[in-house]
Amino acid sequence: MSEPLTHECGLALIRLKHPLWWYQERHGDPLWGARRLYLLMEKQHNRGQDGAGVGCVRFDMPPGDSFLERERCAKRNPIERLFDEVLGPARKMSAKELAAIDPTELKRLMPLVGEIMMGHLRYGTHGGRTAAACHPHVRRSSLPSKTIALAGNFNMTNSRELFEILVGYGLNPAGVSDTGVVLEKVAYNLDKEHERLASSMGPGSFRNLEGRELAEEIASELDYGRIIRGAAERFDGGYVLAGLVGSGDCFVVRDPCGIRPAFMVETEECIAVASERAALMSVLNVPASDVRPVEPGHVLAIRRSGETILSRFAPAQAPRECTFERIYFSRGNDPDIYEERKRLGRNLAPRVLELLGGDLSGAVFSFIPNTSETAFLGLVEEVERLAREARGRDVWAHIQQGKATEADIASLVGIRARVEKVAHKDQRLRTFITHDAARRDLVAHVYDITRGTATESDTLVVVDDSIVRGTTLRESVITMLARLNPRRIIVASSAPPIMYPDCYGIDMSQLGRFIAFEAAVSLIRQRGQESILRTIETDCESQESLPVERLRNAVRKLYDAVSFQDLCDEVARLSRPSGVSWKGELHVIYQTVEGLRAAMPSHTGDWYFTGEYPTPGGFQTLNRAYLDWCRKIDRRSYE
Repeated sequence: MSEPLTHECGLALIRLKHPLWWYQERHGDPLWGARRLYLLMEKQHNRGQDGAGVGCVRFDMPPGDSFLERERCAKRNPIERLFDEVLGPARKMSAKELAAIDPTELKRLMPLVGEIMMGHLRYGTHGGRTAAACHPHVRRSSLPSKTIALAGNFNMTNSRELFEILVGYGLNPAGVSDTGVVLEKVAYNLDKEHERLASSMGPGSFRNLEGRELAEEIASELDYGRIIRGAAERFDGGYVLAGLVGSGDCFVVRDPCGIRPAFMVETEECIAVASERAALMSVLNVPASDVRPVEPGHVLAIRRSGETILSRFAPAQAPRECTFERIYFSRGNDPDIYEERKRLGRNLAPRVLELLGGDLSGAVFSFIPNTSETAFLGLVEEVERLAREARGRDVWAHIQQGKATEADIASLVGIRARVEKVAHKDQRLRTFITHDAARRDLVAHVYDITRGTATESDTLVVVDDSIVRGTTLRESVITMLARLNPRRIIVASSAPPIMYPDCYGIDMSQLGRFIAFEAAVSLIRQRGQESILRTIETDCESQESLPVERLRNAVRKLYDAVSFQDLCDEVARLSRPSGVSWKGELHVIYQTVEGLRAAMPSHTGDWYFTGEYPTPGGFQTLNRAYLDWCRKIDRRSYE
């Protein structure tokens, strides 16, 4: 993806199965769990660079000592800074001193070390980039079982509705952000569960408990399936939530469609949950077969006793896992994602080879950015295979005719794609300048080229994982590649064109910013078909008063009016930068939706490509996004 998007956050949770002293005896390190959390967060740092947070619950702390702690950071290198705080005191101690310290004293010395630790990586889709915006968020109480820390990878499309529900409960929530209302909804239902249990256990009940005995009994019987069932009743969005409860329980919740990812593994040492399977495999050294997804529509609860309970909280729905996770967001060392990305690259090969006239001799293959490298490998493998297959047919025909020569065999054996590292991203260069002209100048220098890798007679084929807004493609990538002065540039996107907004975790909700939408509108206007735009506007307006369950995709008419190839050609035209002397040809090849589905048949969350949303809130976002574009309103198109 040549332009970075703010997108899904990252979660990591470690629930130790033994006291801290056990890890000292087994691994020579009482801080083994905290170091595993650090590694899980670092292995997922690609998921969040706007900030990070850590929460911790510590068992068996004496009255007067804190049982739940939380620390957050929104400065640069937030994970490093956080764990300087978490593990800092240990650096002043020798291994012998660390091993000798009493576990309770160790937890007092390092308040963010305990039996349950949760980490969060924030990629802010909206809101401030301050520590206060980072997760976990905490609702505190002097009663441990009512104290909760919540972190999540989620966006709700209906935060305003959830806010109004809370007001109807008689609450006064501070703000309408989805993070705030989700925490309030969960906390409200946690309180209701306490009331239900207290009425069946307290004075006058058949069990007739009171005081600390009553509090501990309630804490041991909290039903997280019932709590989340009540809290999530009106949730509309994609979400994974993780919660720590001060009494020693923890839970993980995944949305009914499985839009957002969550994986878990259980070993002799711990139960761990993370947003990416590969992180768990690497940090805990387990095979892929040991890591399983948290089931959509379920809450996984881990009790203070160590018991795990998986409960369904919502009716089963068709799975719609986010395909962008596979294309771009998740790290590519997951074995399944690696193969899927290679298949995406292979699917592009026939059209690339067609543009090359079947001849690889004048082509140079490369990729931008690094996340597209795996798709690039798949493309190169397949163009070589197809080229050899075609040449093999010619040679076989010559053999049958008795005309085969040594040169024929040599030409077959010698077919190879020419691969070069054309572009290098300057990882230290950040486009933080907000003034548009200054930022454009800076963006143009994000990539450095290797001069001499292509000549003016070459066709440069560059694989990108996706082309979303086209801004960086136009202002940086093509501007930079044009300095090589190739005869042609072919940009091949491993993802289909982004035609529709997302509202479930990726910050791309404004239609007018998508280059595919811009290209479709441009084509419609060139053909004098502006009436289509007005018809869509009228259709969207007519749906504004309808219940969300009755909304439908009116914007589809726009894309139905243009062919896929015309759209690709117009994107190429719009991607050509102004003020560049290069006069060569520019082509854009997009993955087809059919190619996407063939590459990853188990993942069907493709609404940003197809407009087929998994929840009613998606259609509401789409209609609002189109009307905002018509009315020139610059805002996020969901609440």
